[in-house]
Amino acid sequence: MNIAIGSDHAGFVLKTTLITILEAKGHQVKDFGCYSEDSIDYPDYAHPVAEEIEQQKSELGILICGSGNGISMTANKHQGIRCALCWNPEIASLARQHNDANILSLPARFISPELAQEILTAFLSAEFEGGRHANRVSKISCS
Repeated sequence: MNIAIGSDHAGFVLKTTLITILEAKGHQVKDFGCYSEDSIDYPDYAHPVAEEIEQQKSELGILICGSGNGISMTANKHQGIRCALCWNPEIASLARQHNDANILSLPARFISPELAQEILTAFLSAEFEGGRHANRVSKISCS
């Protein structure tokens, strides 16, 4: 699977860990930065990941910041993006199954690397159920 990933400085270390895990599982990962723990602005990294997903160059995305909120709010400004802030595996599965989430947002300052891996695995292994959920998802866009 082709996966786009990005983070701010608070998510840099977790992002690096997740890239290693994803590549070990055979995924192609496109890293949109950031590339250090130096303070940066999360929108500069959220927008390129969201655009990558909008243009269907990657199948799914992962965004990471301190709380997971700012980076997901930014991604969700893009039409066709359904970025879900997830802090446990069940929420990650439901975000894919019921909301057809195409970007996972993680709160680096509030979860361990081990929990992040469990959340990521749940997100990647779940599939959109369609049915009654498809009608709801179709109503998300304002355009």
